[in-house]
Amino acid sequence: MSKSDIFIAGVGMTPFGLHKHASMAALSRAAVSEALTDAGCDATGVEGVWFSNACQGILEGQHLIRGQVALRPVGFEGVPIINVENACASATTALHGAINHLRAGAADIVLAVGAEKMTHPDRARSFSVFDAGWDVADPEANRRALVALGGMDEEQLPPPADRRSVFMDVYAAFGRQHMRLYGSTARQFAAVAAKNHGHSVANPRAQFRQSFSVEEVLAARGIAWPLTLPMCAPISDGAAAAVVCTERGLRKLGAQARAVRVRACVLGSSLNRAPDDLRQHLGCVTARKAYEAASLGPADIDVAEVHDATAVGEVIQVENLGLAPFGEGGVAALSGETAIGGRIPVNPSGGLESKGHPIGATGLGQIYELVAQLRGEAESRQVAGAHTAIAENGGGLWGVEEAVCAITILSK
Repeated sequence: MSKSDIFIAGVGMTPFGLHKHASMAALSRAAVSEALTDAGCDATGVEGVWFSNACQGILEGQHLIRGQVALRPVGFEGVPIINVENACASATTALHGAINHLRAGAADIVLAVGAEKMTHPDRARSFSVFDAGWDVADPEANRRALVALGGMDEEQLPPPADRRSVFMDVYAAFGRQHMRLYGSTARQFAAVAAKNHGHSVANPRAQFRQSFSVEEVLAARGIAWPLTLPMCAPISDGAAAAVVCTERGLRKLGAQARAVRVRACVLGSSLNRAPDDLRQHLGCVTARKAYEAASLGPADIDVAEVHDATAVGEVIQVENLGLAPFGEGGVAALSGETAIGGRIPVNPSGGLESKGHPIGATGLGQIYELVAQLRGEAESRQVAGAHTAIAENGGGLWGVEEAVCAITILSK
């Protein structure tokens, strides 16, 4: 181990779902309490907090001091509390900040927290949070760029559902582009959703725990072609947290036995590229940087959690991470390669489609799952022999790809 080695000593996560009577602060505290207990730490031992939340300003008017509001009442005082918002990649951005604070030598034990309360009495208002995830100055230009990706006459497509996030239209356009470039099919996307819903049956913290066949996914209510409802992540509430340490901090806690090593945590923002040049996709470029930082490659990965805000997202990101060749992410799902027990299990938690997608908590929810996998504590969804894991967490839209992407690589 080197002086710059960073470890995750403890993790916590609430169930994801609809917590109508729990506040964002209450959800935060539950996840933090579990993470601290898991690490053998208490609030007084934490030297800094990175707090991720994306929606409370829009939904409740709580801007500026969200982390302080959530955590000051439970003993976090005097230390820096840094509020982080970076679209759907907010939670991993918080983790990235915490890791680099430790690497700078400014602390030995810090906390990364992500929390979100997205349910609202006005359902349309919950969906409206996504409207800020692209350039609001010219939404029609955004739509035209998306339409062009699919190379199809939009007037011939089935009309989209009335109640949906604008990002379902974004991912539908990505899906139509993938179909145009590689001959991918709606059935392949449905196979991703069926796999992830099947995985979630074994996850007691998942929002949905119902399995679907590929045929049932295809027959479900359409959202934005080729997406049906089970292929899409829901509105969710929830929180997740991680206690992050240097080697010295780990010794202070006596948590060496169950600690997980952070091999890389890389954050990137969108790139200028030709729309069909997917080998220069932000996710692919960021993954290459992460593999280089970790001195690893795709062949070293045993398990992955990727940002499947829709099934199309998993197909794209599996390819970006090098876990399947370009054009074959859907084929890998249909053949069972990405299921638990397959060549490279992806989203054993159920993914965003089934575990849930509370925006500000999602990335740390991925970390929670991967830490459990690497510790051998994932029970009936355990990936056998998991030693090295990767998480991809993206957010927003700029041009023809995500506005932000974070890749984290962990190992025993």
